[in-house]
Amino acid sequence: MNPNPTSRSHPGAFTLVELLVSIAVLVILMSLALPVLGRAVDRAESVTCVGNLRQWGLATALYASDAGDALPWDGAPNGISTSRAWYADLPPLMGMRPYHEEGAWRTNAAAPLGNPLWFCPSNPRRSNGHLLFHYCVNRGLNGQGDRTEPTRIGSVPEPSRTVWMFDNGGRAAAATRSNLHPSVHGDGANVLFVDGSVRRIPHRPASGAGASATGTLVWTP
Repeated sequence: MNPNPTSRSHPGAFTLVELLVSIAVLVILMSLALPVLGRAVDRAESVTCVGNLRQWGLATALYASDAGDALPWDGAPNGISTSRAWYADLPPLMGMRPYHEEGAWRTNAAAPLGNPLWFCPSNPRRSNGHLLFHYCVNRGLNGQGDRTEPTRIGSVPEPSRTVWMFDNGGRAAAATRSNLHPSVHGDGANVLFVDGSVRRIPHRPASGAGASATGTLVWTP
């Protein structure tokens, strides 16, 4: 009988001590790897979101080319417009159905999400029973509906700093800077500007009024 329970009973076998050490090493390696993997997933989701916003930017440019350089109409913020709304007029330019023809995800929080261009993969928000927009247009740009015509792109003085569409912290289709998501991508959000560029904006400069404290964003030209 072997008096030492931790010694090998036959060649090639692991002792209890060796097994415990191996488990401890694996736990340490996993604790080191998980944050790295998490950051990699976050970056991948942010890249997907940037790609989505660029597609909306291309659709906006196509619309403007046929509309005398005018941006799309905001439409009703609650998503009920079936025409004269960015969510009704832009999707067909990308081979998509307009919002009102999309699936049950618009009004059912449990329904599978539909076309991925409507959604930011980092945004966990689902329908409140009435509407769901992961991307939102800047109501300050078209005068919040108090103008008879949408703004023309050529009339915007700083198109590379003026917000057109952004990661939505709410669910509405059109809103002001209060709806900019503060932390959907780490500590910031992705923004599509009038000139078609997309940038990730850290929360602090993105939260300023009008043009932010660092001069990053313009909400009302």
